[in-house]
Amino acid sequence: MPGLPPNAPRSGGNALTRWIGRMVLRLGGWTIVGDWPDLPKMVVIAAPHSSGWDVVWGIAAKVAMGVEVVFMGKAELFRGPLGWLLRKFGGMPVNRSAPGGVVEQVVERMRSSERMWFALSPEGTRRKVEKWKPGYWRIAKRAGVPVCCVWFHYPNHTFGVGPLVELGDDFAADTARIRALFAPYQGRNRGV
Repeated sequence: MPGLPPNAPRSGGNALTRWIGRMVLRLGGWTIVGDWPDLPKMVVIAAPHSSGWDVVWGIAAKVAMGVEVVFMGKAELFRGPLGWLLRKFGGMPVNRSAPGGVVEQVVERMRSSERMWFALSPEGTRRKVEKWKPGYWRIAKRAGVPVCCVWFHYPNHTFGVGPLVELGDDFAADTARIRALFAPYQGRNRGV
């Protein structure tokens, strides 16, 4: 399991919670490969996102490594006891009917934080999409941070970290370049 570099945001977890995270991954047959960049702030994009299980394995990996990663999810998921748990694990509810405001909220939170890794799926949904949503790119550009790619490969149950991508000034070109990095990986219900 990759260690955390010095500038990584740490969760409030402890040895017991990290052990629980490792056990959940082990029971699911998952391994983690790759190294986190030594940065206090970045946008983490996870793909392919084709199943609700991605959240389960992603949270288990986050807990196992003891890293604090803020992620967003549709507001409906944050109702009741599940909402409390998702917030505890770093979840941030968003109203998807006002996407422009979400970008600014995340950018402001990132700018005001000493350390913040913000994760999202560029696909924006578990359904198959032809185009990625530009939110990840807008957040990274406005916050002045790079993008770290994180992938799920279900055929061999691998959660991978890397590479780090510096963005240019063209969303379409950057997205095409990044999607090519994800091309070898297959989600639970489909590929990228």
